[in-house]
Amino acid sequence: MYSRIAGTGSYLPDTVVSNFDLEQRMDTTDQWIRERTGIERRHILPPGQSNVDMAEHASRAAIDAAGLLPSDIEMISYGTTTPDLVFPNAGVLLQDRLGCRGGPAFALEAACSGFIYALAVADKFVRAGSVRRALVVGSEVLSRIVDQNDRSTAILFGDGAGAVVLEAADEPGIISTHLHADGSHKHLMYCTGGPSHGAPPGTMGAGDVVRMAGSEVFKLAVTLLGRVVDETLAANGLAKSAVDWLVPHQANLRIIQAVAKKLDLPIERVIVTVQDHGNTSTASVPLALDVGVRDGRIKRGDMLLLEALGGGVTWGSALVRY
Repeated sequence: MYSRIAGTGSYLPDTVVSNFDLEQRMDTTDQWIRERTGIERRHILPPGQSNVDMAEHASRAAIDAAGLLPSDIEMISYGTTTPDLVFPNAGVLLQDRLGCRGGPAFALEAACSGFIYALAVADKFVRAGSVRRALVVGSEVLSRIVDQNDRSTAILFGDGAGAVVLEAADEPGIISTHLHADGSHKHLMYCTGGPSHGAPPGTMGAGDVVRMAGSEVFKLAVTLLGRVVDETLAANGLAKSAVDWLVPHQANLRIIQAVAKKLDLPIERVIVTVQDHGNTSTASVPLALDVGVRDGRIKRGDMLLLEALGGGVTWGSALVRY
């Protein structure tokens, strides 16, 4: 028993903040941001809307693309670092929205690698025969934990959601997944607090923001993502030429270009969306995947390499026959 991707979906909020908008409130320019990150704009979730709201849009699109009904979904594996509530978890809240109650539904937190982690877990449920159809989600509202006066982070992050439906198959779609973490780098990219820090009632987590050592994270990302590319190919006995499309975490264009170079892939064979939505953390890989599928670049039978690195640090990859 194997799993394959049956459908993809994504969602971006309507509110767009361009680099020119940021010029008006901080010491930066459109040129400075584009040269260092490749980002041109980011989508921001307006007040009154939530992480699960976005996830529902993306999930329904993925379920529809798979030719299924929400009631066909047997489990939900949901990656996020910005859940609506501490509990019930985001997977349970989404399950209730979709009406596919009864099966396992959970959220996991691995920062920007969260979707790769969630995909790996769901794939193993399907391979074990526990479920035949699983929904895998990455959804983030990073704008609500970013210090909007901190130029090093405010220019980077945006909000969005992406989802895929996995279904049982006789041949592998998810060929292999490779997950890693190294807590010794925890000081390079982190959020300043959390609910167990004991904030007063009604203010849990208030004021906690993302902090990042940008240049150190850049170097580490290039090294670790390059390493996991080699690991993935070696584990499957494949040459670099076997990869048709790189679908990377959309954190920084220069990191994406470095990983593409590692694979000897021209940038034309990389799904790049960072310019349109910035770093959406766990949402960025499924967002990019959905863009590539819906615009016709990614076709059935193509070999895809998905990869991401997140705070902690965590990192991972998935080799996928779409």
